[in-house]
Amino acid sequence: MSVYDYSVTTPAGEEISLKNYEGKVLLIVNTATGCGFTPHYKELEAMYEADHEKGLEIIDVPCNQFAGQTPGTDEEIHEFCTLKYNTQFPQMKKSDVNGENQLPLFAYLKSQKGFEGFGHGPAALAMGIMLKKIDKNYKSNPDIKWNFTKFVVNRQGEVVARFEPTADMKDVRACVESLL
Repeated sequence: MSVYDYSVTTPAGEEISLKNYEGKVLLIVNTATGCGFTPHYKELEAMYEADHEKGLEIIDVPCNQFAGQTPGTDEEIHEFCTLKYNTQFPQMKKSDVNGENQLPLFAYLKSQKGFEGFGHGPAALAMGIMLKKIDKNYKSNPDIKWNFTKFVVNRQGEVVARFEPTADMKDVRACVESLL
């Protein structure tokens, strides 16, 4: 199996095979409109504008599994993102990234790059404390821990990196740009 064996669904219900993105660098991210990490949209859009022509594709999968931070309809989410952050990259149908209804794509991504920690700093510490209350064994499973977890896929379709929401967006950008 590879990332190209999976698909995502647009808000209009159109299924898009990731095979369509073969030869591109993919940044696949679960997002939210009411999250402390929502300003990542600004950096994601800046990356898209700078690197799309070089082969970057961002696949935005809104998710409401983390503290109900994406309560709107697909249309409301899209409107928020385009008006507030001028996002131009494709936004998919709101979907689960964990559990029995998770997108198969996210099961695959997690099997390729598991959770390795939140790093260091105040945001990392806060995430660790919060998650310990929700799941005392959160460190031992590959599940997505929060919104704005990012997976980087190289031009050959290999999942090469996973960035937790606490990662510095400069590090995400450096990883992506090293593959372009």
